[in-house]
Amino acid sequence: MGSTRDAQSLGYEGTFSRRDFIMGAAALSAVANVPKAFGQQSTGAPRGTVWLYISTYTGAPGPFSRNGMGIYLCQLSLSTGKLDVLRLVAPALPASGNNPSTASPSTIALDPTRTHLYAGNEYGPPGAVTAYSINRATGDLALLNGQPAVGSPAHVSVDESGRYLFAAEYTGSYFEVFPIIVGGSLGPAVFQQQDLGNVGPTTATNAPPGSFAFSAHEGPNGHPHQMEADPSNRWVLGTDAGQDRIYVWKLTPGANPPLTPAATPFVEAPPGDGPRHFAFHPNGVWMYSIQEEASTIMFWEFNRATGALSQQQIISSLPPGFAGTSFTSEIRVSDDGNFVYGANRTSDTICVFSVGHDGTLRQVSHASTLGDYTRIFTIDPTGRFIVSGNQRADNVTTFRINPGKGNHGHNLWDDDRGEDHGDEEHGPGSLTFTGDYTPVGSPSGMVFLI
Repeated sequence: MGSTRDAQSLGYEGTFSRRDFIMGAAALSAVANVPKAFGQQSTGAPRGTVWLYISTYTGAPGPFSRNGMGIYLCQLSLSTGKLDVLRLVAPALPASGNNPSTASPSTIALDPTRTHLYAGNEYGPPGAVTAYSINRATGDLALLNGQPAVGSPAHVSVDESGRYLFAAEYTGSYFEVFPIIVGGSLGPAVFQQQDLGNVGPTTATNAPPGSFAFSAHEGPNGHPHQMEADPSNRWVLGTDAGQDRIYVWKLTPGANPPLTPAATPFVEAPPGDGPRHFAFHPNGVWMYSIQEEASTIMFWEFNRATGALSQQQIISSLPPGFAGTSFTSEIRVSDDGNFVYGANRTSDTICVFSVGHDGTLRQVSHASTLGDYTRIFTIDPTGRFIVSGNQRADNVTTFRINPGKGNHGHNLWDDDRGEDHGDEEHGPGSLTFTGDYTPVGSPSGMVFLI
């Protein structure tokens, strides 16, 4: 394993250049070919743009970050990074007939064909999950149906076969699986696991100095926060932030139930650290989890034959020298596998890590999200921009990803002295604010339609 020393703290400023626009033109060409890879017709987004759905917390406007109205259709320029809200395409609706309320669609996911969108409605418990069909020519959503959830979904995802919707339900402490039936609607849950007890301490093992973070450890519920299939679609993983565990199940499509525990049913993070979200490297073997209360990233090796996880590294997700309370939110891996990005709330930063040839991470730069309580961020399909949803600021900020393969082998570092020998402030993988703020009330989920 490599050293876990953090990179030097770096700031961010950037300018637009002719080179940026030339590279933007290449990005436009790349995105034009994206739908073909999915066997899907192009969307109706104007040339040089891509559509983005943003979901929000809804409710009475005020200081409690529920200022959204549902799911919005937005449009991102792939040359400038400017993001525009086009319209509300799925307003929050009250319960009607057999359908539960569609309020607070805090988390959204697309099926593999990109013709259906699924939302986790985080209210209650009980909350709900809802299904929509997508008009790819207009971006509009049509509500198909909803199913009640036992808990309150904080994360939803769809397996690669498009047969199941997975829901991690933070409040109520359930993992649930819903079948996707003909036409894209959802059936009643076919798998449920409630995690009670075994809640870790309120002080994280690896918390920064002065931290009082313990949000997932305040009660008996286990607080599941993500449930998603691995890239092989043979296994499903689920993080339980309160229990400091990552569960693993074998996925057997068509079986009843479709999930059964792996030979090693879970692994443990350090007590109190709170694993929240995870992301796989393109090789399907390296996995990175981000811990909410410790503000760390853990690197795991994943055994695709057995579903076993083995810990390799723990590194801070925060800018060097940070002290005080922070809660992480999202983690992403670049499509080329060279960079990992992790977001920190209250610090309101996205930190950039280069991926070594052995999978280990080094922090190479960081950027302020220029918002408040960064809950979600995502990378556009061309790999040119990061879009950050700032829940308490009621806005979205956009950043250009500086191009290049980056420091994949950490060879800009002297491992004996931990010195930075490269100018990485604007180096490959680093983030530069586009100058674009987009008002969105309480943003919480994002997916690009390609």
